[in-house]
Amino acid sequence: MDPQQLSYELRKGNTPDLNKRRQIIGLSMLGAAIGELITLYQTGVIDELPSLPGSFFDANKVDASNYAYKFNGPDGPLMTVNYGITAMLASMGGENRAHDQPLVPLAMGAKLLFDAFLTTELAREEWAENKAFCEYCQVATLASFASLAIAMPEITTALQTLTGKR
Repeated sequence: MDPQQLSYELRKGNTPDLNKRRQIIGLSMLGAAIGELITLYQTGVIDELPSLPGSFFDANKVDASNYAYKFNGPDGPLMTVNYGITAMLASMGGENRAHDQPLVPLAMGAKLLFDAFLTTELAREEWAENKAFCEYCQVATLASFASLAIAMPEITTALQTLTGKR
């Protein structure tokens, strides 16, 4: 697609799928912002994350634990990049990409499914090691599941396009 046309469609288009993709981009940017905040804490730029009262949530404990540094560095930057990739996939292609480029929404769907499974597993690991959750991470988990649900109509259309059922 011509870059000028793509720019216009992404900024001014008004189709149901494109509007849902914008929601996914917003949720992905929320996840990336959470990753950035956690990164600031994990690298000492800020001293503490505000935490909800109660025993179930303790972002400072979770995000400073061995669990959070198991990849030879803090996991906050990985979270930021991960959600950035999701936003990139949601922003690729024009307003009718499910018909014109069905592999793109299917790739986004696969990434969203991966995110949902990954965040669920990470929550399990958080609890297993710390007996607490990072409330910020759990907001990102909810964003991942919401994004997957929002994407389902476009994913369905892309599958129908590929299989010739539409």
